[in-house]
Amino acid sequence: MAVDFTKPGFVISVAAELADMHPQTLRQYDRLGLVTPSRASGRARRYSQLDVQKLRQIQELSQAGVSLEGIKRIMQLENQVQALQSRVTELSEELENERQARSEREKIFIAGSGGEVVRIARGGRRAPRKVSQALMLYRPARSGGTADREPATAASGAPRRSARGSGPG
Repeated sequence: MAVDFTKPGFVISVAAELADMHPQTLRQYDRLGLVTPSRASGRARRYSQLDVQKLRQIQELSQAGVSLEGIKRIMQLENQVQALQSRVTELSEELENERQARSEREKIFIAGSGGEVVRIARGGRRAPRKVSQALMLYRPARSGGTADREPATAASGAPRRSARGSGPG
């Protein structure tokens, strides 16, 4: 079970004890807007674990000599930095999604040698086709029949030379 650090659950006396402060100090910080707890029925303050962490941070800064106005400004700037970091993360994700979508739009589809659809990147080339080096001779039929196709070998079993070939034939 996950713990929700933002859920208000501590009354002022418990939060003050956890932060090692006096309850009146917590009331002052609430009036100054440094830590704003939730309100329960009857206007009772309820502090979350996150509020207690803020109180501890305020105490550390105060002990280091930072004024309450300085602490308030530091906390505002920290909140602003956190919001900006969240925005940068959001924009980075949006940019990556746009890059992926653009990459998909820039793909080109071609027909492969077997008739299948092949996707290539724009500007890319597909692999060259393998060209067969086999030779077939075509002899038209002499008596109106169909053409004969046979491998290029003579009756003696020796290869025949085509009309284009060199040497006697």
